[in-house]
Amino acid sequence: MKLASESRLEDRFKTIALDFIHTNGGLRQNRTENAFCTRYYINSDQLYIENYPRRTPKMAFNPGAMLKEDELYIFPRLIFEYHNYVSSIGLAKLNIEMAIQGQIPSPLSSKIILWPRNLWEFRGCEDARIYGDLNRTLMLYTGYGYLLRNEELVTTIVQAVADLDDQFIPRKRGFLTIKGEDERFLPGASKDSAILNTVGQLARMLIRPNIGGVEICWKASANLDDYTIEADSVSPALPFEEWEFKVGWSTNAVKISSNEYLVGWHGILKEDYSYRDGLAIVDGDGELLAISNYLLAPNGLAEEYGDRPLVIFGDGLLMYKEYLIWIGGVGDYAIGIFLAKAEEIMGKLRWLRP
Repeated sequence: MKLASESRLEDRFKTIALDFIHTNGGLRQNRTENAFCTRYYINSDQLYIENYPRRTPKMAFNPGAMLKEDELYIFPRLIFEYHNYVSSIGLAKLNIEMAIQGQIPSPLSSKIILWPRNLWEFRGCEDARIYGDLNRTLMLYTGYGYLLRNEELVTTIVQAVADLDDQFIPRKRGFLTIKGEDERFLPGASKDSAILNTVGQLARMLIRPNIGGVEICWKASANLDDYTIEADSVSPALPFEEWEFKVGWSTNAVKISSNEYLVGWHGILKEDYSYRDGLAIVDGDGELLAISNYLLAPNGLAEEYGDRPLVIFGDGLLMYKEYLIWIGGVGDYAIGIFLAKAEEIMGKLRWLRP
């Protein structure tokens, strides 16, 4: 595999990204409306880890989520010490009706389901996003580790995929690369992705690679058998705006019609380095159909002050009854449950085509 600096694909995609930013800016305004008005928190000391000698993590944040009947499954990023900041991914579950009332059990029984086992995730498994249909459950997560190149360890951040069994235990895992005619390109960092749909081993995805220091949102098709993305399937979907450093996909995608998916995104603002979040609707190929301004942002001491200040990040998005539920990390130290009426939120998206 060639280094990114040697890749013709990186040069090609960077040119495409810069042109896309130039020609497609202005989709959003720098306006924030905290539309998720009901907010609850789960702190790390509320978790009890059943299957690991250290029973209480120091930090639990950036959780993926899924809903099965009346059970809410939460997949938090867990850290047990700050020396090396090595993350694992856990699983906790609670009744969804209790969750939307803020009735969080304490202690909340949890377990670790995925931890570093490969060189490319040696420094941590981070920020789960869950995709589930009738046939399979997949977890996207960030692998933070190393690759061995020319007998040297090179730090890398990869978009990893784990295939989970019915007990949420990984059966197989790997990380995605972009495949061209004569090379496989590994971006400088790749994360913040979502799966829209799968047909066999082919997945239509939203991805966010770092292309030569440029971070915008893309769409692509991936082969989950060999973890490759065909270069010809990659095209830009959402640019950052002039007041932002970068933009990324924030959550799993929620199917809302036969060919429409609701997904969260985040922008990082130049003015205060905050993460603020909005929503988009894409079609089954990842084409952007509708977009909002910022609808979720840190507000008040509990959300503004953390180990990473001014951040609400990812990773779970759910529809339940009349509610849209965003389950995300707060300040890199806690889990937040943010609720809004789905009908009200959907009215805040602007459609880009008739």
